[in-house]
Amino acid sequence: MDVALFIPCYVDQLAPSVGIATVEVLERVGCRVRYDPGQTCCGQPFVTAGEWSQARRLARRYLDRFAGADAVVCPSASCVATVRRRYAELSLGDTRVVKEVGARTYELSEFLVRVLNRPDVGARFPYRVALLQSCHGLRELHLGHPSEAVEIEDSAPGPTEAVLRAVRDLELVLPDPPDECCGFGGLFSVQFPEISTRIGRSRLVALAATGASHVTSTDASCLFHLEGLGRRAAFGPRPIHLAEILAWSEER
Repeated sequence: MDVALFIPCYVDQLAPSVGIATVEVLERVGCRVRYDPGQTCCGQPFVTAGEWSQARRLARRYLDRFAGADAVVCPSASCVATVRRRYAELSLGDTRVVKEVGARTYELSEFLVRVLNRPDVGARFPYRVALLQSCHGLRELHLGHPSEAVEIEDSAPGPTEAVLRAVRDLELVLPDPPDECCGFGGLFSVQFPEISTRIGRSRLVALAATGASHVTSTDASCLFHLEGLGRRAAFGPRPIHLAEILAWSEER
């Protein structure tokens, strides 16, 4: 399958290893990966800030770059949620194109499970890992089951948990409570740093209580936030992106 790779700007600038790992995983399951160097930000920060003109400019660029792709895969649940859910609110013109491109844009674990039906990618990661559920992934992409849901029709693990449970020698643990926000929230952490820090510390304590050596998520931004708090407090599991875990092979 031909796959267009969309790399978030913060991954490109701060965590290129996540992008490289995503390519390795996709190629391992037989995909032909195409990367367009002309791509840029999906516009999420501008959407959050209410800067509609800038958000539209970046959204149109995304649609132009990826309109012809059979599938777009991105190692960021929040960026995918922006394309799939927020673009429809920006009055971008051709609503058909907006819907079609959004429907073909996938978070990595979502693509592996729901499109390829390949939760097992041949990875091995012999560590105890705590899962930090991304708020966007959990509640906008339905990559898991939020604890506040009154009725859950499907009790099977969501895509993120499914791919982790398929990794050889990985012991998956969930914090208590299992799906509270890490406190980052993009511009929220800039505008309300004290609140963001308190939420993050609470999440860090819960993650450390699991005894996990690592914490993983579908969003590098959430992991950056926890990594900074953990360094200052000198405790907590080591952050590692989901794609980096899946890129570990049986031979390592």
